[in-house]
Amino acid sequence: MKKRSSLKKMMATAILAALAYVLNTAVVFPAMAPFQHFVNVLAVYLLGPWYGMVAALICGSLRMLSGRTIMAITGGIIGPLLAGYLYRKTKNVYLLAIGEMVGSGILGALLSYPFMVTFYGMNAGNWAQLIPFFLPSAAVGSLLGLLTILLTKKNGLIDRMKAKINS
Repeated sequence: MKKRSSLKKMMATAILAALAYVLNTAVVFPAMAPFQHFVNVLAVYLLGPWYGMVAALICGSLRMLSGRTIMAITGGIIGPLLAGYLYRKTKNVYLLAIGEMVGSGILGALLSYPFMVTFYGMNAGNWAQLIPFFLPSAAVGSLLGLLTILLTKKNGLIDRMKAKINS
């Protein structure tokens, strides 16, 4: 039974990663990828922090192969971990969204800085100089994810999906 649950989680992870990639490719915002954060919130709620991080890693890798910088990976993987930790401890979807915002918008930006300096020759300035670029995207995507969870909780859809995936 556990193998079946793991397979469902892996399939859902792949589907969510593909959804994030397609949405970020089809709906373009200059220097923003809010749909990555939207999917991160949904993935953490449905699957947990580790599967959420894997979905972000897959999507970020695909985006990087499509010509984006390494920030497509480094900016997206911390958010699901922090969001998942907060959600697991509190079961509060608002803290889940805040965890994604802080994790990707602030910690992801700080993690991206040394990679951008090392691999892309970004002028070394202030470690926090990427936060204004990351935080708006993380905030918009996290709020969209939170809104989606709240709206689909009313009719029980997202909880039925969660139960089906985790059974």
